[in-house]
Amino acid sequence: MKLRRSSFYIFLGFLVLFLSAPSMAKFVVEKNSLTVTSPDNIKGTHDSAIGNFGIPQYGGSMAGNVVYPKDNKKGCKEFDEFGISFKSKPGALPTIVLLDRGNCFFALKVWNAQKAGASAVLVADDIEEKLITMDTPEEDGSSAKYIENITIPSALIEKSFGGKLKDAISNGDMVNVNLDWREAVPHPDDRVEYELWTNSNDECGVKCDMLMEFVKDFKGAAQILEKGGYSQFTPHYITWYCPQAFTLSKQCKSQCINHGRYCAPDPEQDFSTGYDGKDVVIENLRQLCVFKVANETKKPWVWWDYVTDFQIRCPMKEKKYNKKCADAVIESLGLDLKKIERCMGDPNSDSENPVLKEEQDAQVGKGSRGDVTILPTLVVNNRQYRGKLEKGAVMKAICAGFEETTEPAICLSSDVETNECLENNGGCWQDKSANITACKDTFRGRVCECPLVDGVQFKGDGYTTCAASGPGRCKINNGGCWHEARNGHAYSACLDDGGVKCKCPAGFKGDGVKNCEDIDECREKKACQCPECSCKNTWGSYECTCSGDLLYIKDHDTCISKTARQEGRSAWTVFWVILVGLVMAAAGAYLLYKYRIRSYMDSEIRAIMAQYMPLDSQSEVVNHANDERA
Repeated sequence: MKLRRSSFYIFLGFLVLFLSAPSMAKFVVEKNSLTVTSPDNIKGTHDSAIGNFGIPQYGGSMAGNVVYPKDNKKGCKEFDEFGISFKSKPGALPTIVLLDRGNCFFALKVWNAQKAGASAVLVADDIEEKLITMDTPEEDGSSAKYIENITIPSALIEKSFGGKLKDAISNGDMVNVNLDWREAVPHPDDRVEYELWTNSNDECGVKCDMLMEFVKDFKGAAQILEKGGYSQFTPHYITWYCPQAFTLSKQCKSQCINHGRYCAPDPEQDFSTGYDGKDVVIENLRQLCVFKVANETKKPWVWWDYVTDFQIRCPMKEKKYNKKCADAVIESLGLDLKKIERCMGDPNSDSENPVLKEEQDAQVGKGSRGDVTILPTLVVNNRQYRGKLEKGAVMKAICAGFEETTEPAICLSSDVETNECLENNGGCWQDKSANITACKDTFRGRVCECPLVDGVQFKGDGYTTCAASGPGRCKINNGGCWHEARNGHAYSACLDDGGVKCKCPAGFKGDGVKNCEDIDECREKKACQCPECSCKNTWGSYECTCSGDLLYIKDHDTCISKTARQEGRSAWTVFWVILVGLVMAAAGAYLLYKYRIRSYMDSEIRAIMAQYMPLDSQSEVVNHANDERA
């Protein structure tokens, strides 16, 4: 058994050697911004490397007070032993603990600080070098438990910067910093592109268990994002090639397909028992082809169904990790089995497999994304995710990849972010009476934008003012203008003319927004000024009466007698009678004239036609032409 394991590790060593060759080595350290806000002498912005465990606050930021412990400065022991607590008092800033690198795993330092009440951890490097990623140790039973429970963010800082922080703290200065993850993930538009580098092997220990648990938990959210068109997901699988000198060896033949071109480590790390590495490669290839075929049918989210079902129905422990079980899962999901088999090709052929070749090429970093060397790896908008592979943490990273205000509803749930509009309306404008607000909750915080309500756009700065504009604005809270109803009449200062101004109606004066006061036309002598007139002011108008039997004519602001009005009416009646008579006479004359002209024309036409042909009605007329011939 020792010899077999020895052969395995020799083979694995060659794989590592080839993987870490200069042509492939391009590991990118993902960073977040760290800004010192006090004291003044060390103010400034610095880079820090995001730890690959815990939960970075993607899309958010954290302001805190930096503390450097007097004892247990490397954090390798529990702080309770030294009577140290980092719990913040009510109303105080969160505590960010500064620790030194060395003597134990990064993750253990963070775990000990978290248990003591720290909100975040900064680890100062102990040598001057470029920033590196603080990764998790090779997980065993003891480390797996605390790594899984780390929930605070952490970052590595350079030695020189760490020294400045320590000096300031030792001098008694209050050191405040702001950790900012808002730009850790690019957010260019309303769609997030992300990929998961995974593995179908379920016997690789704690990491495999964590990966399978994540896929099951994240499946629902992933499918919501994909079905809604909010994201584009792509699964990937890491494979290696066998060194040329070993392609005919027993190790390469059992761990590789296509004559050593695509390999995976033995699941049990023992060539003599259980499944081989090539079994893993073939299942990885099958899962890639499941995604390709599902994507062709416009249902790429079916990949999540297949992977979770395969994990449940075809585990290695139950000896069901095989083609028969996989085919049963494929058929249960309604996928085309023949298409998937054609996609997979022949694993025994001495030629390239285009699907796996594409995967090997994709492992090499491009642009801002480094090589994929850690399994599993999540990449969001071409940036490698750093932190715990857990549904809530990953959702934060994905939601941080949306352009602000374009996030889907799933990103605004209480499980992912805090609705800042619930407290003091986010400091934005609002109309409580109409229940309208300019505060719009986003994953990154909130924005104050004047809203669009029932087709009516409000305009303003969103903080202090928003006014309805355009057609239909008066339907919404009367366009923000003054209005009042009295005595069965409604009065409004809103003008539905496409503008945003408010103008008091006729009979009122004021700003049109908060008030419009009734104008006293009588007192201000704007109406009813004739000598015989008597003026009485009413709300929004006035009444004018005349003394005696006189009548008030509003258009002329004058009084006339009823007799004169009746005489005037009689005169008009006579006028209209005469006018109607003349019109009727003219019409009769025109009809008579038309009739006589028509009769004359008819007789003329008959006379002319009679010269050329006799009419039936003229049989009694003498034909003089015949008499002359006799």
